[in-house]
Amino acid sequence: MNSLEIFSGAGGLAKGLEQAGFRHAAFVEFNLHACNSLRENFDPENVFCGDIKDFDLDGMVSIDVVAGGPPCQPFSMGGKHKAHNDSRDMFPYAIKAIERLTPKAFVFENVKGLLRTSFSEYFEYILLRLTYPGFKPSEPSDWRYHLSILKKLEKMSYTGTKYQVQFKLLNAADYGVPQTRERVVIVGIRSDVGVDWKFPVETHSEDRLLWDMYVSKDYWKRHNISLRMPYEDSQTHKEKVRRLINRYGMFEPTELPWQTVRDALVNVPDPRSDHKIADHIYKGGARSYPGHTGSYIDWPSKTIKAGGHGVPGGENMVRFGDESVRYFTVFEAKRIQTFPDDFIIKGAWGEAMRQIGNAVPVKVASVLGSHLWATLQQTGASSSKKKVAV
Repeated sequence: MNSLEIFSGAGGLAKGLEQAGFRHAAFVEFNLHACNSLRENFDPENVFCGDIKDFDLDGMVSIDVVAGGPPCQPFSMGGKHKAHNDSRDMFPYAIKAIERLTPKAFVFENVKGLLRTSFSEYFEYILLRLTYPGFKPSEPSDWRYHLSILKKLEKMSYTGTKYQVQFKLLNAADYGVPQTRERVVIVGIRSDVGVDWKFPVETHSEDRLLWDMYVSKDYWKRHNISLRMPYEDSQTHKEKVRRLINRYGMFEPTELPWQTVRDALVNVPDPRSDHKIADHIYKGGARSYPGHTGSYIDWPSKTIKAGGHGVPGGENMVRFGDESVRYFTVFEAKRIQTFPDDFIIKGAWGEAMRQIGNAVPVKVASVLGSHLWATLQQTGASSSKKKVAV
């Protein structure tokens, strides 16, 4: 099945979908460094580096899936929260791609801030526009008026293309990514395809990690770390153990444990050693202060962030057992985001971290992609309705 990747970034979502079996027909990306990364890891002939407004959608043939991450700054918790009033809001162009190509399905990812109460009305508008992509607004400047019409459309005799649209707030850690990263994923299946979408079940849990640390102590055994830890006599530790045993009794949680930074970086050499890994370069200057403490090595990483004015070091540092900190290398950040080790991110440290921080974790994308592939195969789903020669 063919996919079109829009707002591709460095290609985290694309890589995961590729692992699931999808073939990328084209990538659309505005940032030059991200375009260079895409060209290094995918077919460079398929990379369109420029404004999506200038991309020829009519040149695409039989696109089964449209996927991407429309720029999140308008909805980011750390942004200016302008939503539809922000010129960087690219959801209208994502909707245009669905309208023109009528793929079997689409997958879009965005920040948790999209679910803010102050954005709820516009988010409802986005979902309804994706549900009825061919129902264009009569007055483009007045989206609220268009929303009022869309709300009534279900009761009207609408015969155009329709999608069954669902969204969910996913935590990457629940799918085996060594990072607590919450993102909104929106999935739509074209109604005539005749299959139902359900988000994949979470496979990993915090409780299982705590069980392996505090009850069975299997976590420490796996890493050959002394079983007797300094905190074991603390009341806080004893209370955690008591709660876990009360909840699960003699049987451990059935999920796999959340993956930690230590799990992700197992066998990764110290960046200051002679290791011959091109993007595993030590960066000095990291320091800790209140609110800027880094990611503890024995817990999933905090969300790797891109940052609007340079990369914030608090989230992009590793914190060791002795409370010392240092910056993640690009190689380590790729591991945290579950990129393959040989995936190439172009640009200096700050630019590379920006791309990694903006990416969808590859493992999450792979899980979603595999689930979507299986869903679309259930009834021998019909091919895309729009087939235009290049």
